[in-house]
Amino acid sequence: MDCIPCRIGAPTLSKQEINSYLHEVTGWIYKTNPDKITKQFEFKDFRSALKFVNKVGIIAEKQNHHPDILLHSYKKVRIELWTHKINGLHQNDFILAAKIDSVKS
Repeated sequence: MDCIPCRIGAPTLSKQEINSYLHEVTGWIYKTNPDKITKQFEFKDFRSALKFVNKVGIIAEKQNHHPDILLHSYKKVRIELWTHKINGLHQNDFILAAKIDSVKS
């Protein structure tokens, strides 16, 4: 699946939908205010972490859906996903999460 354009005012996912989608991705954690999903990745070194970040960036550009990415502690990457236009979660966030997981594998 690919992300679809989302408009301001589009409905956010319900808690039931969020829980359903969370079962389809691995290791992503649901957080609130705003509703988002986040995941921490750890690599053997800085170069590997940076390579991952760049791959995620390429996917995000292709999907036109951009996560918040934090590269920290020289080899850890935290990614946060939510749809900024609706200040909450959309199906696109889970689509992108699955694509990001495929990069790490």
